[in-house]
Amino acid sequence: MKVVIFCGGLGLRLREYPEPIPKPMVPVGYRPILWHVMRYFAHFGHHDFVLCLGWKADAIKNYFLRYNEALSNDFVLSNGGRSVELLSTDIDDWRITFADTGLRANIGERLRAVRRHLAGEDLFLANYGDVVTDAPLNDLIERFRASGRVAAFLSVKPTYSFHVVRQRPDGLVSAIESVDEAALWINGGYFLFRQEIFDYLAPGDELVVEAFQKLVKDGQLLTFQYEGFWAPMDTLKDRETLEKLHESGSPPWAVWQGGDGAG
Repeated sequence: MKVVIFCGGLGLRLREYPEPIPKPMVPVGYRPILWHVMRYFAHFGHHDFVLCLGWKADAIKNYFLRYNEALSNDFVLSNGGRSVELLSTDIDDWRITFADTGLRANIGERLRAVRRHLAGEDLFLANYGDVVTDAPLNDLIERFRASGRVAAFLSVKPTYSFHVVRQRPDGLVSAIESVDEAALWINGGYFLFRQEIFDYLAPGDELVVEAFQKLVKDGQLLTFQYEGFWAPMDTLKDRETLEKLHESGSPPWAVWQGGDGAG
């Protein structure tokens, strides 16, 4: 099953990062978060990627063009350095389509731009390039397939600590609740689509705004609430949190280090 990854935005929410690179290329450990997202899908057997590129697309292209498996896997060196025997691989079976989808295109426009790369795919996956999770992907796919709906997405609890204010029409506060108590769910950025999604995407439409509203009206949008691990990388604080989890040796999103999956 093909996986579309949106990685062409300007990354303005992470503009404090010292290097001018696309947000999906900001490293967690010694690999960009985009690699972690792709490795998650590959673990479940989905190795065919379509990257929707935009701002500084060359940074993403060059990373994979210059990718050296020996730098990220154990290997045996012999013959004075002339022979390298890899003991494991990570992207050897990946197929990656690099598609320029515009410098300032929104998510809906980027998805429309890669439609031709999805020909023949009854179902396909899509994802933001800067969020990680340990959600049971193939279970979600089977639930989506059985639903017959056009689209679905993962909904998660907000990761930020803030208070929700409830008020009456006259402005009098009726309640102040923590985000956990308020039972709020947000879009987690993991999507499942049928080809019919393109019937709901007019030129210029934003995916989660216009297209999803049309799907809601037709009763064709499903969500899977997930209370397990999910984390974005919107700010430097988010990156620091992910970095600490990575340094622990067992980051919760690294399902490929153990547990169920396709390999």
